[in-house]
Amino acid sequence: MPLNPSALYPAKDPHFAAFASRRSVVHSTQGIVASTQPLASQCGLEVLRKGGNAADAAVAVAAGLNMTEPGSTGIGGDMFCLFYSAKEKKVHAMNGSGRSGKDCTLETIRKSLGIKEGEEGKIPMDSVQAVSVPGAAAGWVDTVEKFGSGKVSMEEILAPAIRLGEEGFPVSELMGYYWDRSESLIRRASPNGAEMLKKDPDAKDGCRAPKPGEIMRNPTLANTFRLVAKHGKAGFYTGSVAEALVKVVQDLGGHIVLDDLKNHMDIGTEETEPISLKFKAQDAAKKHGKHMHDSSSEGVEVWEHPPNGQGIVALMALGIIEQLETTGKIPKFSVADHNSAPYLHVVVEALRIAFADGNWWIADPKVAKVPTKEMISPEYLAERAKLFSPDKASAPLSHGSPAHNHSDTVYFAVTDSEGNGISFINSNYGGFGTCIIPKGCGFTLQNRQANFNLQPADHPNILAPGKRPYHTIIPALVTNSSDQSLHSVYGVMGGFMQPQGHVQVLLNQLIFDYSPQAALDAPRVCIGAGMPEAGDVMDRTVYLEEGISEDAVEGMRKLGHKVEVVKGWQRGLFGRGQIIRWHVDKVEGRGVWSAGSDPRGDGAAVPQ
Repeated sequence: MPLNPSALYPAKDPHFAAFASRRSVVHSTQGIVASTQPLASQCGLEVLRKGGNAADAAVAVAAGLNMTEPGSTGIGGDMFCLFYSAKEKKVHAMNGSGRSGKDCTLETIRKSLGIKEGEEGKIPMDSVQAVSVPGAAAGWVDTVEKFGSGKVSMEEILAPAIRLGEEGFPVSELMGYYWDRSESLIRRASPNGAEMLKKDPDAKDGCRAPKPGEIMRNPTLANTFRLVAKHGKAGFYTGSVAEALVKVVQDLGGHIVLDDLKNHMDIGTEETEPISLKFKAQDAAKKHGKHMHDSSSEGVEVWEHPPNGQGIVALMALGIIEQLETTGKIPKFSVADHNSAPYLHVVVEALRIAFADGNWWIADPKVAKVPTKEMISPEYLAERAKLFSPDKASAPLSHGSPAHNHSDTVYFAVTDSEGNGISFINSNYGGFGTCIIPKGCGFTLQNRQANFNLQPADHPNILAPGKRPYHTIIPALVTNSSDQSLHSVYGVMGGFMQPQGHVQVLLNQLIFDYSPQAALDAPRVCIGAGMPEAGDVMDRTVYLEEGISEDAVEGMRKLGHKVEVVKGWQRGLFGRGQIIRWHVDKVEGRGVWSAGSDPRGDGAAVPQ
């Protein structure tokens, strides 16, 4: 574990100077919260100090983020989490994604969108037809019930966020920017847009988007939280909140009914079996005398959620990279190879192969056949790795047949003094979601249903009633293969960037031995796979973040990649991540948490 940051960036090594870490790693022997909003992180710390554990604190952070960063997340969206129990040395998974309504048939939605028979079509992100049943509220309650300490109540957990809503909070820099950009969408999405805007008698209609540093209040969201705190899931899925939600959706031509909400409450959040891949990459930093921490010779086990989440894309890409290295099809990378053209080419091509499968196969496994185990089997990954060429960019790829038959978000991590860790992600999907606000509730409804396919009929992710769509939000967690001790909890938000961020940030740590903060600081690459330009035509651009060398940019172009360098505010494309690592001080025999927080966000890692 890095304890001497200066050793990571030798003064005479110009390679590292291009993106030297801009923040220090944060260390603690108690617990750490790493999120994009310091005020939301304080919500979690308050719960930890009252005796709550990582799971309790995570729900407090999720509620705090809904208040302070509503342009990314909220109780009107979905959630997933991975919880590491130190006592059990076991990883648990919770799928808090909602389903389509019982009346949301393919025929009904296509007709509501005006898509004629024989025409292709997609559900627009700003359409009421993109609203699926929110799963976050149930997920928050179930996370506390299943993994919480039992020492704090939901009232205590949600109290810090309620105070932020009632007393007001100063808006952060990035959130203020995105709020301003979304103001027109909020105004036109529903009659209740004023609930998500700042009251100002001098503004149009007496309200406007809050600016950075201004005080924003959201008393209606605070009231929604009070109802959940008092009544649990029933406070959201029945009563005034449920009625307001259904009314605004139906008034705008949508098809969700009260029974859909009650059904989700009754089913509850699904506790699933997490999927994993053992990964043993060569340690370039150790080879070159720059090794900063002890790592098991047996490697690590990387944990993700199973479909309907896209975490399997990250596991497939890592497995393909390992196959390429094992077979000698790619070189053993050295420290100086980080973000070079050959290295970026490997990452890009592995992700393209993985997305080709993910875009077809990822669906609700309760409704469609999803060959999860086969997709991450060594045999299938070895076969898919044969598609890689070290000399040129691939042509558009088709999905494989592993079974031999024929989509803004917040990510945050919390750890506690008992050694537990939780990797938690909560999302509206695109920005403020649909921007549709149920009257008197203070939150926007997600647009996750836009991720369903409307054709062809045999697509595993085809829209159907009571079905969960392809989900972009994915938390990640890493254990040491030798003894299943916790290595780290980490994640990167950002739509289809998420598995790409998981791969790059993890390789930064495992191959190049970067500290948690340096791993997040390093410039990233993002491919367009999974992001359609029109119909089935995929964006083939490789987006490189400023800070990647000109040599690497030109090298990628020579390999046949269509490259675009992304700068300034547009760097939000590369997501915002958090990492909390665990190690034991060998002299003291005590555990230490070490954390980093993405500089592309407003937040920081905060120790207890």
